[in-house]
Amino acid sequence: MAKEAGPPLQIPTFDELPSAADFASRIEPTNVPAVFSGCAEDWKALRKWNPREGGLDYLQERAGPCTVEAMLSRSAPFFYGDLRSHERVPLPFSSFIGFCKQHMEKEEDDQSPCMDSEERNLEGSEQDHLAPRQIYLAQVPIMNAENKGRAQLEVLLEDIQMPAFLDKSLLASVNLWINIAEARSSTHYDPHHNLLCLVSGTKKVVLWPPSASPMLYPMPLYGEASNHSSLTLGRPDFSLHPRAENLMDYSQKVILKAGDALFIPEGWFHQVDSDNLSIAVNFWWQSNLTRGISEHMDSYYLRRILRRLTDKEMDLMLPKPASVECKVHESKRTLNGDADGDLHNVDKVSVDGDLEGKEVKLESAICHMEPSALQALHALVSLVHNGVNIPNPSRVQQSLLGNGAIACTEGDPKNRVVFHLEDDPVAKILWNTEPHTLRTMLLYMADKFPRTLEALILHLLSPVGAEALTRKFDEIDAECSEEDRSKFYQIIYGALDDQFAAMDSILLGKESFAMQAFRNVLDKYLGVNMEDGPKVRARQNFQG
Repeated sequence: MAKEAGPPLQIPTFDELPSAADFASRIEPTNVPAVFSGCAEDWKALRKWNPREGGLDYLQERAGPCTVEAMLSRSAPFFYGDLRSHERVPLPFSSFIGFCKQHMEKEEDDQSPCMDSEERNLEGSEQDHLAPRQIYLAQVPIMNAENKGRAQLEVLLEDIQMPAFLDKSLLASVNLWINIAEARSSTHYDPHHNLLCLVSGTKKVVLWPPSASPMLYPMPLYGEASNHSSLTLGRPDFSLHPRAENLMDYSQKVILKAGDALFIPEGWFHQVDSDNLSIAVNFWWQSNLTRGISEHMDSYYLRRILRRLTDKEMDLMLPKPASVECKVHESKRTLNGDADGDLHNVDKVSVDGDLEGKEVKLESAICHMEPSALQALHALVSLVHNGVNIPNPSRVQQSLLGNGAIACTEGDPKNRVVFHLEDDPVAKILWNTEPHTLRTMLLYMADKFPRTLEALILHLLSPVGAEALTRKFDEIDAECSEEDRSKFYQIIYGALDDQFAAMDSILLGKESFAMQAFRNVLDKYLGVNMEDGPKVRARQNFQG
């Protein structure tokens, strides 16, 4: 099976900070994360905000009166972006710092040998009533260029400094993040470039490139949490989300300590595990690519990207054969036994399919085919006869029995609305046969069994079969001269009673296959399931 994403991109670590020019020309344009060791080690915040060195008292004194919005989670220690799992609660910054102090005191008491177990349990129940572990200070602005209003914690701006390599970047906002207890943020991506700078504590960041989006089951594009994964944190249910089973194979892990910074490009999914009382500051800015897209070009780029993703999905639905099953003996031999692929001696097929002149010995080409190719030809004819009522099928059986015939395939007629190769024996034969062998088979059918060929195209060619056939036509074309290509299609379509109906059937099948690929793209990349609908998708996430 074809893979959704390639091997994980390696994340570089820089011990020396780049210049603004180097970052803008060599690092940011790659859209690959990067770690900058010691990026924030000279900040005042690194010394003044450390909770274990009086930093909480400093923060409370410095910004205590400010009102902030804290995230109150119903699923702590997991913090989901969906509004169904949390609420925003306004409270004084001093109150939040008070929760931090209580949690730190509880930790110290838990480690104290002087407190007996009964006293510790009683103390723990009182603290749990306050639920400090359910509160998380997330994305509280220190500076906000996009919102002209005053940033809630602007007073802390003088304790940090923008890294010099961001001098050429147009900042959107600078934000403060503090978690009281151990916490995990839901997997999500940001619509901006992000530099995450750790002031205190430790964070483990797991990252996935945008190409891994299908395995992460993004929330629907029309939802308020569209940049979040719908996977349950901790243990995803692979019966509901089978594409997530190999998710970690495409991930990269980064451990940040105080003073380090991580560049997270826009669109990269990331999940952050934070230890107790970790404090971080992040910088968001628009990428040059996003800033450079003119609004009047949006629809064009949307169509281009959707088309490219649809083409990629079609390749995943119809992967290249792992091994070629049908070969022609002395691979360059063609219908007249020559090595040059010449078709000049093939007479045109009349409208009724009777090849009056038979200067070219099609039987000669059949004789040069390997047994597996002969079996494929017989199986293809048998499948048509089993699926469609063809006049005089005994003629077909008698013509092929001398060439190592195999038993006819049994079963009910196939449903033509088939999109998966493994579910369609006709498509499998077409796809797994080498181009020059398939050309011989089709020309033989056009000569000997034109009604069978027509029934195949009109009645048994599923969407995946139509896509397989036309891709094989492309491969056949690549091996032939222009004159041979023209002659080949004259014979094939000339053998049919209604060549326009046959062409229309093939094109409709191809369009149906592409439509299914497009629906898959909407589901995998945009979280839009055309069959389930928005209510089902939202309910699944809420229950998760």
